[in-house]
Amino acid sequence: MQSDHTAFKSRLAVAAKDLGFDLCRIAAPDALPLAPERLAAWLALDRHGSMDWMQDTAARRADPRVLWPEVRSIVMLGVNYGPEEDPRATLAARHKGTISVYARNRDYHDVIKGKLKLLAQWLVKAAKPEVCDVKVFVDTAPVMEKPLAMSAGLGWQGKHTNLVSREFGSWLFLGSIFTSLPLAPDEAEVDHCGSCRACLDVCPTDAFPAPYQIDARRCISYLTIEHKGPIPRALRQAMGNRIYGCDDCLAVCPWNKFAQASREAKLAARGDLNAPDLTFLASLDDAAFRTHFSGSPIKRIGRDRFLRNVLIAIGNAKDPAMADIAIGHLNDESPVVRGAAVWALARLAPPDVFQHHAAQAFARETDDEVRAEWIEA
Repeated sequence: MQSDHTAFKSRLAVAAKDLGFDLCRIAAPDALPLAPERLAAWLALDRHGSMDWMQDTAARRADPRVLWPEVRSIVMLGVNYGPEEDPRATLAARHKGTISVYARNRDYHDVIKGKLKLLAQWLVKAAKPEVCDVKVFVDTAPVMEKPLAMSAGLGWQGKHTNLVSREFGSWLFLGSIFTSLPLAPDEAEVDHCGSCRACLDVCPTDAFPAPYQIDARRCISYLTIEHKGPIPRALRQAMGNRIYGCDDCLAVCPWNKFAQASREAKLAARGDLNAPDLTFLASLDDAAFRTHFSGSPIKRIGRDRFLRNVLIAIGNAKDPAMADIAIGHLNDESPVVRGAAVWALARLAPPDVFQHHAAQAFARETDDEVRAEWIEA
């Protein structure tokens, strides 16, 4: 590799931009000295919820050198996925669903991983005659992307624990290339949140016990995506019509005044996912769900979990005309769907109608959690 490392890094940045990356900077593999202690404390409080894989991979997550001992440098990359408009605009549309910005088109894992592989190939070739081994990661391995991105200077972790960029606000997908090539790290970014608490105050479910701390068990993104069972009753009403993820704490950040719409066409929102009709979504069987969300990250949670979310949104719509949708799912094969249908029906139907269906369904119900829904309702 040429002796001028600064020139090499400049070429790397140009190559990254040509491939569609908006930011490219370098972090040292030992840049997270406080990560093990902080991660251990968070896990000890059970704030990871049912994400047991975070506990299982804690050692590798806290230190990149445990994940791959040969790593000498980490190329941190960002792709802007900024929306055309404020994603909270659909929250008032009670017959529509609100899907997180990142999930309104292609799965970003696939989009970014392809770019990472191409850049990694460029890096290996450009480094010759030096030997350059590489590994690429995009939210698919125990890598602490956000602290590494802060160390590399892409942005800082805001009070909502997500990365904030002075150039792109809240809207950055992160990827990384671990390499055996020694590259000088870039200067870390500093915290620019100041006294602002907009992200903390806007959270519908009070998921932030303190600034820079999140309790996943109360986070709508966790509840609608990672959580497999019934949504806790106390949090359902606050979910509103959010059926996959939540962008409130991201969208409210003042730094978004510098944000811009993504230049990656595969990340631009599909028209049918900007504000999808809840009645249509509730009609999807498993095959139709898989077809409709082919290539989307939504597909990975499966039809049953997704329909659970949709039925909660229907219950929150407060439109008695939608009660028939809930009734139509009281006999669904999935207990988690049946339970959500019970809750929605209780919020939409007159007491006599609810009691009529309760008398029929409760007697034949075999799932304890669904029976509990009838009793609570």
